[in-house]
Amino acid sequence: MPAWSHSVLAAEEALSAKHVTLGCSIALTGPLGIAGSEQVAGMKAAFAEVNAAGGVHGREIRLDVKDDAYVASRTAQNVTGMLEAQSIFALISPLGTANTAAILPMVESKGIPTVGPVTGATSLRSADQRNVFFLRPSYREESLRLVKQVVEMGLKRIAVVYLDNPFGKEVLKDMSKALDDAKVERSGEFALAVDGKNAAELADKVAADRPGAVLLATTGTANTAFVLAFRSKAQGVPLAGLSVAVVSSELPKLAAATRGLALVQVFPDAKSQKSVVVRKFQSTMKATGANPDHLNSTSSLEGWLNAQVMIEGLKNAGKEPTRDRLRSGLANIRALSFGDFSVGFGGKAPFVGSDALYLAVYAENARRIS
Repeated sequence: MPAWSHSVLAAEEALSAKHVTLGCSIALTGPLGIAGSEQVAGMKAAFAEVNAAGGVHGREIRLDVKDDAYVASRTAQNVTGMLEAQSIFALISPLGTANTAAILPMVESKGIPTVGPVTGATSLRSADQRNVFFLRPSYREESLRLVKQVVEMGLKRIAVVYLDNPFGKEVLKDMSKALDDAKVERSGEFALAVDGKNAAELADKVAADRPGAVLLATTGTANTAFVLAFRSKAQGVPLAGLSVAVVSSELPKLAAATRGLALVQVFPDAKSQKSVVVRKFQSTMKATGANPDHLNSTSSLEGWLNAQVMIEGLKNAGKEPTRDRLRSGLANIRALSFGDFSVGFGGKAPFVGSDALYLAVYAENARRIS
């Protein structure tokens, strides 16, 4: 019997004629707790809508969510427990670079289809991955977009503030290489604690360095703490960050500090009524009774999109799905269109569904001006 046969049999036990259960280990507490909760809200709305219409091939989609508080060891523990209990068929929306890295060996060795890791880390994307399906472009591509903007503005002496964890350190390398390749003068590199405890001290150090702009390889509440502290010291210095730098729920907390802030986005603006995909997303959220606070959340939109991709993969897997059929069903998604946003995996690993990049520029009070 092949080594993977036991995992295939286990997967069948997560199925019945009436349901299929998906697993999700994600931050519901901790520095990314709000973003994780918004992700889950988007997924639940998408699954509730399809379930109300009879499910996929007559099966209700269930979601088993476990909190990992953005702690990688807890992510591994949660996923290990679900797999040992044979309670899940596939995984969706692991959140974080280190968190995703912690479960990749299990995902590949046991053949667990995994949709929508919330990370753009290039180190996690390789040609030998058969089971991981990213929607996001890489952080390297996001970094190149930010540096292009810096070059176009003629800014010099660029500082980088990075989260002191695997995510931040990898993005620091991406940003540094992009700046060097563009021959842009660099200033200092500053490590921000994951819990933001050194934000005020760090803001003093960065301001004293007198950079022409600051790139943010940061995220969550730590990013908010740093930006607020830095803006009190240096109001006119441009700040620019990746798509994960400021989650939707954190923007209002920045108030006047958003003036001069630019962020890469990898999904359409979740507030834009001009966007077809946003209107579809918001319609689902309203129809399923989702929290109104999540209607304008990019994290909720991302969760909704991840769920739509999983739904399409399950449809493609047929009436008698196995994990391998689901993997093939996902890999064969070539053009899943939502109007102004589409997902396609191109048939070969690493599977990355979108290369969309947008640049959002803000005035005060989180008012987007472009």
